[in-house]
Amino acid sequence: METEKKNHIRVYSTDSCSWCHKVKEFLQENKIEFEDINVGEDQKAAEEMIAKSGQSGVPVVEINDEIIVGFDQEAIKKALKIKN
Repeated sequence: METEKKNHIRVYSTDSCSWCHKVKEFLQENKIEFEDINVGEDQKAAEEMIAKSGQSGVPVVEINDEIIVGFDQEAIKKALKIKN
C-alpha cells in the first residue's frame, strides 16, 4: 500500500497581517499542518523568505518548494491538490 507523501508547508507571516491570518485559517479549516514563521520576530527567517520569494511583503507560503506570494487560494489549493 502506498503512503501519501506529507506536504511540507511554511507560512511566512507577521502578527499584524490580516492576509496572513486568512492563509492560516484556510489551512486550519482544511486540516492541513503547517509551520508558521513570524518574520516580524525572526530577522534570519525574513531574509530567507526574501531570498526564496523576491518579496519582502507577507504572507509568503512555501508548499513543497513552491512559493506562493499572498493569499492566493486557488494556487494554494492547486499546490495541495485540494478539490472544490
